[in-house]
Amino acid sequence: MRTRALLSPLAAAVVVLLVPPLITTGSGTGGGTNIPGLRFMVPNTPGGGYDITARTAAKNAEEAGLNHTIEVFNLPGAGGTVGLSRLVNERGNGKLAMSMGLGVVGAVHTNHAPSTLADATPLARLTEEPDIVVVSKKSKYKTFGQLLADWKKNPRALPVGGGSSAGGPDHLAPMLMARAAGIEPKAVTYVPFDGGGELLASVLGGKVKFGVSGLGEYRDQIESGELRLLAVTGPRRVKGFDAPTLKESGLDVEFTNWRGIMAPPGLSSAERDKLIRFLRELRRSKEWKRSLRTNGWDDAWLPGEKYGRFLAREDRRVDSVLKELGQ
Repeated sequence: MRTRALLSPLAAAVVVLLVPPLITTGSGTGGGTNIPGLRFMVPNTPGGGYDITARTAAKNAEEAGLNHTIEVFNLPGAGGTVGLSRLVNERGNGKLAMSMGLGVVGAVHTNHAPSTLADATPLARLTEEPDIVVVSKKSKYKTFGQLLADWKKNPRALPVGGGSSAGGPDHLAPMLMARAAGIEPKAVTYVPFDGGGELLASVLGGKVKFGVSGLGEYRDQIESGELRLLAVTGPRRVKGFDAPTLKESGLDVEFTNWRGIMAPPGLSSAERDKLIRFLRELRRSKEWKRSLRTNGWDDAWLPGEKYGRFLAREDRRVDSVLKELGQ
C-alpha cells in the first residue's frame, strides 16, 4: 500500500470540514471503508456457498458500520464463468466485487471459458471449510460405511450430486474419495448443479443417492433432520455434529474448500486497496467472527497479491487433477 504524505494542519482542517463522517456504529472502526454503491455479484444460484458468503459479508458489514447498504445479486451460469465474464467486462468498476471459490477455478477449465481469474483483480481469500457427505432423511444409509460398501459394489448405480461443475470442490471431493476407495473415477456418476440450492432439492427428492457440498450451505437442513450428515472431508470433525472424517471412515482423503472475493480488472491502486481494507475490517469485526462460528467456516485470510499467487497455484493444481481424472 502506498505511503501517504502527512497533511498540513490547514489542509487537515479543510478535510474535516468538507468530508461527512462515515458510519461507525457496531464494532466497525470506519477507517475509510465506506464504498457508496458497492455491489456483490454471486456467480451461481441462491442458496449456494458463494451466495451465503456474499450475503453474510454484506449483512455483517452493514451491522458493523463498515458500509451502507450493499446490493447482492445473482448471475448464475456455466459453473460461475458467466459471472466471471461479466466481472472482467466491468473493467475499472471499483464498486463491484464477486464472491467465488475453488468451483470457479475448475469451471474455467471444463467450460473453456473466454475469461480466466488471471484477468480479474484478486482482493482476498476469506474462508475455508470442509465438504460434507449428506443423504436425505429417507435414505437407507445411516452411516458412511454403509454408503461406501454399496458404492464400491456398483458406483454407477449411486449417482452423487454436487453444487459445482467438473473441477469444482463438490466434484473433486467425491472423485478423490472414489480413487481412495479403489473405484475408477470414470465409473462414478457425478451430477453437477449450479449451486447448493439446486443440489438440495435433488438430494431431498432422491434424484441423487448422496450429495457433496459445504456445511454452511446445509447446516439448517441437517439440524432440522431433513438431511443426514454421514461424513466430513476435512482433517477433523466439525464441532457440534456427530459425523466422522473420511480418514476415520477408512479413506485416506483430506479435502477442504475455500472462498474469496474478486474485483474487475483495471482498478487504480487506491480503489483496489480500499476494497481490500474494507474486507480486512470486515474480517476483524465481531459480526463476521460470529458468522464464521455459526457457519463452520475457518478464517483463511490471504489478501491482494498473495491471494493472486495462491489462485495461480490452485489453477495449476486443478488442471493437473482434471487431466489425471481424464476430464
